[in-house]
This record gives sequence, C-alpha cells and structure tokens, in this order.
Amino acid sequence: MTPVRVLAVASEVYPIVKTGGLADVAGALPLALKAHGVEMRTLMPGYPDVMRMLGGAGEIRRWPDYFGGPGRLLAGSHDGLDLFVLDVPHLYARPGNPYVTPEGVDWPDNGVRFAALSRIAADIGHGLVPAFVPDVVHAHDWQAGLAPAYLHYDGGPRPGTVMTIHNMAYQGKFDRTLTSAIGLPAAAAFDVHGLEYFGGISFLKAGLQLADRITTVSPTYAQEIQSDEGGMGLGGLLRERADVLSGILNGIDTDVWNPQTDPHIAYRFGAEDLTFRAANKAVLQQQFNLDSSDEAPLLGVVSRLSWQKGLDLLLEAIPTILGDGMQLALLGSGDRDLQDRYQAVARANPGRIGVVIGYDEILAHLIQAGSDALIVPSRFEPCGLTQLYALRYGAVPIVSRVGGLEDTIVDIGEGDTSDRDATGFKFAPVTVEALTGTLRKANTAFHNKATWRRLQLSGLATDVSWRNRAGDYAVLYRDLVAARRT
Repeated sequence: MTPVRVLAVASEVYPIVKTGGLADVAGALPLALKAHGVEMRTLMPGYPDVMRMLGGAGEIRRWPDYFGGPGRLLAGSHDGLDLFVLDVPHLYARPGNPYVTPEGVDWPDNGVRFAALSRIAADIGHGLVPAFVPDVVHAHDWQAGLAPAYLHYDGGPRPGTVMTIHNMAYQGKFDRTLTSAIGLPAAAAFDVHGLEYFGGISFLKAGLQLADRITTVSPTYAQEIQSDEGGMGLGGLLRERADVLSGILNGIDTDVWNPQTDPHIAYRFGAEDLTFRAANKAVLQQQFNLDSSDEAPLLGVVSRLSWQKGLDLLLEAIPTILGDGMQLALLGSGDRDLQDRYQAVARANPGRIGVVIGYDEILAHLIQAGSDALIVPSRFEPCGLTQLYALRYGAVPIVSRVGGLEDTIVDIGEGDTSDRDATGFKFAPVTVEALTGTLRKANTAFHNKATWRRLQLSGLATDVSWRNRAGDYAVLYRDLVAARRT
C-alpha cells in the first residue's frame, strides 16, 4: 500500500470547534484514514478555543504582515489529530462562532478570513513545511474553496486537489473587488471558468471549477446537485464536471456514539439486550416533562430549526402526533419564528410535546437512546448524521427521501418480502400529507412489537462507521495521485 500524504483544510474540526456536520467529518476522517495508509494533517484557523486547546504547539513560520496583521503557522496535535493552525489574531481571535458575531451577523471580513486559510493551504501544498509536503490538498466547503484556486493560479508543480461539498446552500459569495485584495489575479473575478459568479465571486464555485476531483457526502446528493434546483446556481457547472464528481457517504465516530459505553445516557445497552432503552425513554420523558408512558410512541428530533430541515412541516403534523397518541421531544435552535411556534405548541400540550431550544450534547445522546423513532423531514439533506446516530442507538428513523437520507435508510417497503432488511420509514414528496401518512404507518408498526424490534435490530446491525467510507477516500486520493503522475 503506497503511503499518501493529504492536507485537509477545514474551518471547524470536532472536538475542538463545531457548528455542524462538517466538524464531525473533519475530526473523524483523518483517524479512520490511518488504517488505509493515508497520513492526513488538518489545517484550521486559530480561533480562541483552538489556541486554548492546542497548548504547546510548535511555531513553524511567522509573518509580520499576513493579510493585514501579524500571523504564525503552528503545528500540534489534539485527540489523535495532527493539526496545522493558522494563528492570525486580527482575523480569528474573536467572540462568537467561526462565521458570525455574537449577535448572529456574518463577520464583514469573512472573505479575507477564509482566503487567508486557503492561501496558507496552497503554500503548504507548495512545500512550505518540508517535513510534510502533501500529495493532495483536500478542501472542505466554501471556506476552503480558494485553496484549489490559489494552487491553480500560482502555476508550476502542485499537489492534486479535492473539493468536498457539505452543503450547496453555503457558497461564500463576495464582491469581485475582493479578488485583488486577497492576492488572486483580478481577471479571475471576470472569468466564468474561474471565480466569477453572477457578477460577483464565489469561493465554493472557485473550488468546484478548479479542483481536480469533487466529492459530496452521499451518492444521491451528488445526483441532486447536478439539477438546476439542487445545484442552487451551480448545477450547470456540476453537470459539466460530472466525470470528476462522486458521492461518498459520511460515517460517524462509533466510539463517541456507542450505546454500550456512552457516558451521556442514563442506562447503557447493546444490540443483544434492548431492555434498558425503556429505562432511557423514561428518563427522556422526565427531562422533557412528558407523561410517563411505555405505550405512547416517543418521537425525537435533534435539528437546526429551519426550512431546509423541514421543521415547519413537522409543526403542521403536530395534530396527527397528538391525535394518534404520540409524544414529541425536540432539541434544536435556529429560525426565531419556528422556535417561538414550537415553544407555544409545547406550552399548549404539556406532557405530550417537549421542546428545548438550544443544543445540549447530553440531551442529544439521550434522545437517540430513549426515543422510539427519530424524525428527519428535510427538504434537502446532503448526508445527515442524526439518522446514523439513530441506527446506532435503536431509534427507528423516519426520514424524507432526499440526499443521504435516501442512501442510508431502508424503508419498510424496500427490504425483502419479510422486511428483514428494513431499518426505518421514508416518505416522498416532502409534504405534510406524506409526512403524516408515514407517521401513522410508523405508529401502527410500533404497536406490533415484533416488527418494531426487527427494525431496531436491523438498524443496530448497520455499519455506520468510517471504516468503509475512509477506504473510498483513500482510493480517490491514490487514483488522483496516479493520474497526475501520468
């Protein structure tokens, strides 16, 4: 097995900084790749949390003026991850999350902040760190989208480049005047085969246009984004580059998400004995102020409250949930109107609907361990992770037929004649009518204990780890390296 060196570029990495699924992938993939002969180091910005956790990182390079202020490149490790950190205080030493102010507004200089990250990625690709010269630079989402662009416009020998789309909705769009300020040719902003995007520039478009390979996080999403609707303005480009586009499913960290060892749940359990799921359900009902009941199906939701996630549709399905004797435990935050409406529904239906606004890691694990079913009614979903956690914990997924949800769940009507392969329920189109019909179907199945247990056991037997997924990335990297040598 030929060793391959890969520099991953990501704006967030779990367990250091996380706002979404990108961080989970960036944190888990490098560890899983080790078994496949891939040495991956991850480059990320030096946010305050990163600098606190990295401790005794070594300084590799220092600049008196890096995009407007002093900067350093550091190397260190955390939880088995080998990291490069771009420490530029005037860009990254700020309150709030990586992308927005404490008030929830995008930082006005986000274009410069993430151009700086991509610029140093390209420099590492050119050999800035002699001890680690990558064969491949792997850019994640728009925040790293300029890494392939810098490598392209720099000219000369370079590593191969991979661009991964985690969500087409986030495209890193800025005014074209930014181009010269971040050290790219001004002409690139006017080039439809470069950064130009409807009169401005897009970091994501740059990566998709100029990377050697493009991946996204599920095979179905790879097809969806080639449509005009799913591509969100970039479908035509992705159709043109379909020969280098592939979908590789995400996995999950099965050590963090393990019901047999999980420190966050009240009662640990394994596939051989699901007895303690009922005990976790009782604790979950207590935590969400729900009536104690074994017979009421408890539906769980862990989600951003947004139109994309279909949480407005779930609100409209509340009468069905109540009328059919089901309960709902929801954890999430997002759209202010949806937050207010869910809280109002919970107040109007004590004991039946429980809502916690925000995110709590302990509650997120408890919902997986104690809910009977997990609902993911997304209008589009590149991969989705919560349904994978649900499979791991014996919560039966109820999902829309989109993206990675379509690829990871086997509907009760899709298995063999005995539904032995089924792991959950899927619905289409993404409408209230289809959702409520599927909720009723799941409710009926719940009261057939043999059917429900079979669904749970099939889910628990599903491999949701990074093992095979990491192997797919390793093949991609090696194929790219070989192609560039010919």
